[in-house]
Amino acid sequence: MFRVEIYGRVRRAVRVEGRSQRAVAREFGVSRETVRKMLAYAVPPGYQRQQPIKRPKLGPWIGMIDAILDDDKQRPVKQRHTAKRIFDRLKDEHGFTGGYTIVKDYVRGEQVRSREMFVPLTHAPGEAQADFGEALVVIAGVQQKAHYLVMDLPHSDDCFVAAFPAETTEAFLEGHVRAFAYFGGVPTRILYDNTKIAVAKILGGEDRQRTRSFSELQSYYLFADKFGRPAKGNDKGKVEGIVGYSRRNFMVPIPHASSWEELNAYLEEQCRKRRERRLRGHTETIGERYERDRAAMLPLPAAPYEACEKIAARVSSLSLVRYRTIDYSVPTQYGHRQVWVKGYVHEVVIACASEVIARHKRSYEREAVVFDPLHYLALLEQKTRALDQAAPLAGWQLPECFAQLRRLLEARLKKHGSREYVQVLRLLETFDLSELTLAIEDALRLGTISFDAVRHLRLCRIERRPPRLDMQNYPHLPLAQVRTTQAADYMSLLEAVEA
Repeated sequence: MFRVEIYGRVRRAVRVEGRSQRAVAREFGVSRETVRKMLAYAVPPGYQRQQPIKRPKLGPWIGMIDAILDDDKQRPVKQRHTAKRIFDRLKDEHGFTGGYTIVKDYVRGEQVRSREMFVPLTHAPGEAQADFGEALVVIAGVQQKAHYLVMDLPHSDDCFVAAFPAETTEAFLEGHVRAFAYFGGVPTRILYDNTKIAVAKILGGEDRQRTRSFSELQSYYLFADKFGRPAKGNDKGKVEGIVGYSRRNFMVPIPHASSWEELNAYLEEQCRKRRERRLRGHTETIGERYERDRAAMLPLPAAPYEACEKIAARVSSLSLVRYRTIDYSVPTQYGHRQVWVKGYVHEVVIACASEVIARHKRSYEREAVVFDPLHYLALLEQKTRALDQAAPLAGWQLPECFAQLRRLLEARLKKHGSREYVQVLRLLETFDLSELTLAIEDALRLGTISFDAVRHLRLCRIERRPPRLDMQNYPHLPLAQVRTTQAADYMSLLEAVEA
């Protein structure tokens, strides 16, 4: 192919200098056909194929290759045919005699031609997109995977990020509540993928059967929804980009926090700082464009939505309620009864009728059992022989004075001492551990070893009065004989002094 400067010299010789094409062709050593081509094009036009490529060896097999590639579109990406696998199949199953290169070149060309193209979109103010991402974090010294919800406002590119221990219904709900509070309003419409948290069933086209929890959230905040096509993440490309941006910029290096609340406070602060940025192609900052989003949003309700999953359950004979493979204890008097479980991100609340009967810190350890020792003390008061083997009390860290009190009670009252010790423990249903500890220490110091004495001493501390024990409850202690003082007694003392 001739260089551009040759094109220029030939064209000038003919068009400007007025020389004949024959003479110019002779001078530059090219054919007259080449001179005519140079006059037609200012620069070399490059090679242009005039006829389709002929593939005599591959031609009979092209239909089969196309069928394999079409079928692969319905298969997982990691289980689709490579060019090498297609070549091996043609060779082994159909006796193909051609080489690998012609198969590879054809497959590569078809894959390029079949790649999807996209239309640039505009986004109205007030609309949002939401999705989950994953990243490693360190919470209270433990490295674990965080599932963070990202809500993006495509018009302004403002975003909100909140991290949770798991991608659950309650995390999805709380993430929305936090995002709406951060934005100061509710987006008019939110675009999602087909997460099972929001979509119970895909009915075809754009029709979806929504889950109860998502429907309640939508009814409370009154936003419209839209769902992308299955397996088409590009339908919500804006939030997909923010998911990656958050991971690269907010979570590199791996963030360390003492709690999830501290981590979320850090992420929210990063989102606020991002509002100061001016993105490529815009003359306004994210924060300035966000004001148009804010003006188009729906108002927030008077109170935030209660972000929890609600399920019905039944208390087992072991006084346990199962929620998401985890067993949580309730007071034994509610055994075998129907209860209502509210699962929050960091707490599980159990209610019977309208009464809250138990609160536990949420556990994410699969098939774990979460006990509150206080729930079993009423039953242990009746079944004291199970005191040493009671699983709810295993690992219960109590001050040393509790064990000392138990030893003295059992030494004095034998088998009844265990029951009286459990009665002392039951005072924790009313008083704090620190308060009861002081009462027990007072009882040990005064030598009044009993449930009544501990309770009396605790009440005296509350009422700020000196203890007055009924000694009839302590027959093992000697009684002090105190006689009422008479006026004559003072006269005898005076006489003794004068003498």
